[in-house]
Amino acid sequence: MALKINYNSGVYEIKGLLNSQNSVYLENHLNALIARETGIVLSLEKITAIDSYAVKRVVLLQEQIVKSDKSFFVIGKNNKGVNDQFEASNYNNILL
Repeated sequence: MALKINYNSGVYEIKGLLNSQNSVYLENHLNALIARETGIVLSLEKITAIDSYAVKRVVLLQEQIVKSDKSFFVIGKNNKGVNDQFEASNYNNILL
């Protein structure tokens, strides 16, 4: 399944596979959004798989957005695959 980004009630829901090949698409999309938003809520609950590279990209985006004095929240603890990958990379502290 290709990566899809849907906006639903204030949350950007990511669906499909998130990996090193398509994480740049997510990064570009969020960079365009943050220019006009005061904050972003990103849900990884519907991700079918994520690799360590994509985890690091999400973490770097979080750091970049927070440095610009905007809020960034990542929902994903209830997705075992996402939670396990963030935990393996020692970044599970950013997941809600």
